[in-house]
Amino acid sequence: MITRLNVASIYVLDKDEALDFYVNKLGLEKGNDVKQGSYRWLTVRVPGVADGTEISLEQPGAPLHDDATAAQIRELITKGAMSGLVFVVDDVRGLYDKLRSRGVTDFTQEPTDHFYGTDMGLRDPFGNAIRILQQGKVPAKATA
Repeated sequence: MITRLNVASIYVLDKDEALDFYVNKLGLEKGNDVKQGSYRWLTVRVPGVADGTEISLEQPGAPLHDDATAAQIRELITKGAMSGLVFVVDDVRGLYDKLRSRGVTDFTQEPTDHFYGTDMGLRDPFGNAIRILQQGKVPAKATA
């Protein structure tokens, strides 16, 4: 029986740049950073959640892909056509202000009230979609 999700992966074009964005801008913490030969296993996670799901930051290429496949994946990443992430926060508007102060500019949606809560959208430096959700009650008049 499966008991929990341990690691989910997203593709990035540069692991160091991804680590900087996800830790220094978004506020996650580094999980694992291990080299085995030329392969680097690099993960980030929500701070303070030691047994939570980690996000593996993977680059297209060997040993996972041949050159042609890696080139196709890189193209899809930059188009924003690959997988994305959804995070839950207590204060989405506060995080929006903090991200802007940290130099994040690639927002796809400012904080917006919906029937399920308030959320916003942004992209990482490579094009991956990120949604950030504050669940719960919203003002009586929600905007779509």
